[in-house]
Amino acid sequence: MRRLPIYFLIDISESMVGEPIQLVEEGMAMIIKSLKEDPHALETVHIEVIVFAGQPRTLVPLQEIVSFYPPRFPVGGGTSLSKGLGHLMYELRKNTIQTTMEQKGDWKPIVFLFTDGVPTDDTAAAIAEWKKNWANKSSLVAISFGTETDLHLLKELTNDAFMFKNTTAQQYKEFFKWVTASIRTSSMSVENNGSGFELAKPDENVISKIDPRELPPQRNYADPNVAVFAAKCQNSQKPYLLKYRRSSRPTNVGGLNLDSLSYRLAGAYVVDSSYFELSDEKAVGNKISTEELEGFPTCPSCGNQYGFAVCRCGKMHCVGSEEVSVCPWCGNKGRYGFGEGSIDLNTTQG
Repeated sequence: MRRLPIYFLIDISESMVGEPIQLVEEGMAMIIKSLKEDPHALETVHIEVIVFAGQPRTLVPLQEIVSFYPPRFPVGGGTSLSKGLGHLMYELRKNTIQTTMEQKGDWKPIVFLFTDGVPTDDTAAAIAEWKKNWANKSSLVAISFGTETDLHLLKELTNDAFMFKNTTAQQYKEFFKWVTASIRTSSMSVENNGSGFELAKPDENVISKIDPRELPPQRNYADPNVAVFAAKCQNSQKPYLLKYRRSSRPTNVGGLNLDSLSYRLAGAYVVDSSYFELSDEKAVGNKISTEELEGFPTCPSCGNQYGFAVCRCGKMHCVGSEEVSVCPWCGNKGRYGFGEGSIDLNTTQG
């Protein structure tokens, strides 16, 4: 049987940490379960999962549905869409079976790109290569998880660019039902000698097509919508991420009521060592003053009371009731207390 390759290119940057990445895991499991019950999909569909943050990785190589098991998703630093696209094109070149005199090749591959942020690198060369070599040989569906993505860039990449209004767990379920239905209709299409690419009708309350006329270009190499800090647990040495979302707060200046920029704590999340492997170690984020931060968590690894302590090396870790703390990054020993004023801290790229 001819294969219908389906590629998932998924943003696993720090802005996805917490509930979003968990819901993507559950959604992927739902897709696979449903496709395993579909005879058309079982005959034709093969799936590969590629993830990208500062670095890309093939999480699950291209394989048939019957042997596919949904993966756990790691998290990395940065959103290098250019490297993600580059790795996708490498996998397409490696995997695609061409039609010859002796055999029929693959149906046109379908790619689902999921992202929730702003690329932290220059994507121009990768997009140009995609348009030149792969835009006519595959079908790309780009989906923004929320409104904080560079929507103009997604529309530049493909005509099939959508915005997913990811505000509730139920909307995630409806979204992944739409993805599943689109794969199923495409697999039925190829068996009936159709085009092989037929998106299901979306629920406009959950997902809508992006209108480029309403979008100004957006070019930032550090995601301005979140502030994420990398820290380590003093006791377990495990890394964790402190995630803040951009917001505004009322401020009175000279009798005028104004809104000032702030970042509100979204949560603290333990990540595994693959975080550093998937991050771009040369990447530089924004500088944010501690005055702009609202909320400071406990350590998500060991439960220490303070999960946001800053060593003189500039890195963050947790502290508890111990008299002398040891920085798990540099090994410095010191006594910690509350200082006055504020300091500027480097975020990750988000």
